[in-house]
Amino acid sequence: MNRYLQLFRIGNCIMGAFGVVLGVLIAVGRDIVDYPVELVLGCITVIFFIMGGNSLNDYLDRDLDKLAHPERPLPSGKIKPQTAKNISIATFIIACAVSVFLGLVPFIITIVAAAVMIAYELKTKKLGLIGNLSIAWLTSALFFLGGAITGHIEVTIPMGLMAFLATLGREIVKDVQDMNADFNRTTLPKQIGKRNASVISSILFVLAVILSFEPYLTGRFGLAYLVVVLVADAIFIYSAVVLHQNPKNGQKFAKYGMFVALIAFLLGGLL
Repeated sequence: MNRYLQLFRIGNCIMGAFGVVLGVLIAVGRDIVDYPVELVLGCITVIFFIMGGNSLNDYLDRDLDKLAHPERPLPSGKIKPQTAKNISIATFIIACAVSVFLGLVPFIITIVAAAVMIAYELKTKKLGLIGNLSIAWLTSALFFLGGAITGHIEVTIPMGLMAFLATLGREIVKDVQDMNADFNRTTLPKQIGKRNASVISSILFVLAVILSFEPYLTGRFGLAYLVVVLVADAIFIYSAVVLHQNPKNGQKFAKYGMFVALIAFLLGGLL
């Protein structure tokens, strides 16, 4: 793979752009064809944002990656650390600059997301719950941005909140799973214990399930959405139960549930 594509994690960039497209689709449905410029600019914003975040991550973790990920561009010597730092600064600036053309609310979302991402890489990812909240917010911000660029952010709030709750729950479960290995992080399980942290994760998954009915009950989405989201809900409920005995399976099934939920919202927007 090209060294820069490897630095940017191009797959993550594509998934981020898909999140924005899905946010727009949720907001306006098949009228998405009426927002071609906004859609392109939104995808460009997110792609450059993720490029900046991944470049910053590799720059800051370059010494750790010599052991953990020696194949990455910086520890392998394919890209100089200063180059990665400069790329990170430039791509964050480009992302924020492009978002200006999308309007005030998308610009604010992008600026706040950049601040959260930079703070996460510099500090909060070692602080446990604050880091978990940061990742959850960054995930939900994709859908909020998709709604905001169409002027209908309110429609994407349920999906964004679902993504926030499910991501936060999964991040906490991952910390439960990695509790013995996290010697340099003050995670929630370390602070309140595995059992209590697992209970909080289960509650978050159940709240996400409850929230998933909102689009159908309000008449925004139809039967196709309901059928598929019920499958996602079942997976989340299973995850909420199994994570207490097996955190690894709990977070794995939560990931599956999030994927199925995305399909449900995609169908809801199209049908």
